[in-house]
Amino acid sequence: MFAHSFVSLSMINVLAVPAFIDNYIWLICNENSPKQAAIVDPGEAGSVIDTLSELSITPVAILLTHHHDCHTGGVKTLLNHYQIPVYGPASEQERMPSITHPLRDGDHISLPFDKLSFTIMEVPGHTQGHIAYFGHHMLFCGDTLFGAGCGRLFEGTALQMYESLKKIAALPKNTLVYCAHEYTLANLKFAMKVEPDNADIRTRLFEAKRSWAHGQPTVPSTLELELRTNPFLRCQVGSVIVAAEHFAERRLASRQEVFAVLRYWKDTLD
Repeated sequence: MFAHSFVSLSMINVLAVPAFIDNYIWLICNENSPKQAAIVDPGEAGSVIDTLSELSITPVAILLTHHHDCHTGGVKTLLNHYQIPVYGPASEQERMPSITHPLRDGDHISLPFDKLSFTIMEVPGHTQGHIAYFGHHMLFCGDTLFGAGCGRLFEGTALQMYESLKKIAALPKNTLVYCAHEYTLANLKFAMKVEPDNADIRTRLFEAKRSWAHGQPTVPSTLELELRTNPFLRCQVGSVIVAAEHFAERRLASRQEVFAVLRYWKDTLD
């Protein structure tokens, strides 16, 4: 029903609860007694409630990255079951009235177990108010950064997304990247089009296919791996620039332009 990955913080695990076709709802779990968890981007409630019940875990908070229904659709039902705070982007609060703790760039939140805290990063692009939660070498980034890819520009601009990804790229390389969708295989196939001679991409694609064949998530990844294999974080690399210019059939004057071309190129294939 779910997979888990160990995080190097005392007695903390992160559980992936699959939802819909390709969503992940993350449970940041304290394994002490009593077991507690923060719920990240609950697009639906049933699978979350089942998992909490099965593992005897008490939820203590909901963390939202942006307003899209596949990330927020389960909030109302969860609040009918549990009286817990809801954290989310202040600039999207009108679209998510369930938010009790509106957050802005640079804010800090603490969860009531194991001194677990997160710094808030505003990362617009996918939506205008998108935020991410960073702490203890973990990044919960919603739909901004994916395994080998990035989110579509539904509300923001290419420049906004480029700057958001630059902020993420500056985090420690051992950061675990917890994105909200299982898009890695499709993204890696695009990455191979951009950099067909990149051995790291080829290796990652092989490993992702193997994980998927065994019913295992391909995420979280590490930021270090993303920097080697994600074309949207590699707009300064010569081979990526050449590929983008070949697709655009013109010279590109900046890294932002390279990013914009890559995002458009990927959109034409989806």
